[in-house]
Amino acid sequence: MRTLAVGLVMVYHLEPGLLPGGSIGVDIFFTISGFVITRLLVAEYARTGNVAMAPFYWRRWLRLVPALLTVCALCAVLAGVTELAGFDGAWTSLLLSVTFLVNLVRATEPGPYSNGTALLAQNWSLGVEEQFYLLWPPLVRALLRKVRPRTVLIWTGVLCLLPVAWRWLLWNPTEAHRIYNGTDTRADQLLAGALLAIAVARLRHDDPRLAALRRWAGRLAWPAMILLGLIVWQIPVTGATAWTESWYTVGFLATALFSATIIAALELRPRSALSWVLSLAPLAWIGRNLSYGLYLWHYPLGRLMADLGVTRFHLVATLAASFAAATASYYLVERPLNRRWRHRGPGASRERGAAEAAGAGSGSGSGSGRDRERQQPVGVS
Repeated sequence: MRTLAVGLVMVYHLEPGLLPGGSIGVDIFFTISGFVITRLLVAEYARTGNVAMAPFYWRRWLRLVPALLTVCALCAVLAGVTELAGFDGAWTSLLLSVTFLVNLVRATEPGPYSNGTALLAQNWSLGVEEQFYLLWPPLVRALLRKVRPRTVLIWTGVLCLLPVAWRWLLWNPTEAHRIYNGTDTRADQLLAGALLAIAVARLRHDDPRLAALRRWAGRLAWPAMILLGLIVWQIPVTGATAWTESWYTVGFLATALFSATIIAALELRPRSALSWVLSLAPLAWIGRNLSYGLYLWHYPLGRLMADLGVTRFHLVATLAASFAAATASYYLVERPLNRRWRHRGPGASRERGAAEAAGAGSGSGSGSGRDRERQQPVGVS
């Protein structure tokens, strides 16, 4: 599903007329992220009785920052040694990107976005996610420690509704950038995935409520997919003509609910046709290993191609260059660093000890905690 989402965003950024609503690929990413990260947090708490914050943030740093710094390094070289128009204002954009502040700057700009965020404008979504994850994991840990699982679920549902109310209060066409880029105004899309993760985690495999969730997710997954497809095909989301009250208030949550429905079907009905399609080996491998790199690389490479005069086959050339760059980044930077440093960061020895103890105590058939942490939902990778 990540492959589908990143494909929508890339095509939208490079040829907006082909997919007017392709920007909702970012919305889908948010919901996937909220589901995956929250499931890992809840699983760790169930396994160890705690959520270790230092190892969590170390893993996030390894997942995001090396690839981001690689893109920024190339952009810095091009900005320093060339006079390409697409790389004007590069230094501000680079600084905002590595500090995950692009979204905050864009949120304060009521008119056209400034040149200072243009080169790596796509990184606004990284800012939303990282600012959200500064708050959400500690909050999840606190809730799991203090209240019953059902109450955690209720609180997550309430939190999911608050951004909608906040958008209603904020709504004005001049506040569209504030609403679109704000972490507080987009948190419901991450929380929708988190809500699903908590709901699935608290239900036993023989619970009739889980059976009902599985049944309804299967029934509604294809309609949800069709509705998202219609949005992508027909409904512009960004740009002054797309700034409508309905979309910028409840539309974001609707997209998150459609995405969560599909994720639930992929998670709970792994043998369905939809799961089979989205779990095809090439799609799953790209989603698991290249989707983040593709998202990082396509935007500056699209500007580079335009500066070099590649217009006739701009989309194809940029997609090819993005795949090449993301693949190189994965094999030369991301995978080596993850293998070498994943278990050497803050709290790593304590985390390994807890995982080994949990694995030993759970029986030979259950696998270690570290193995379970690596699992991805079918089709969501």
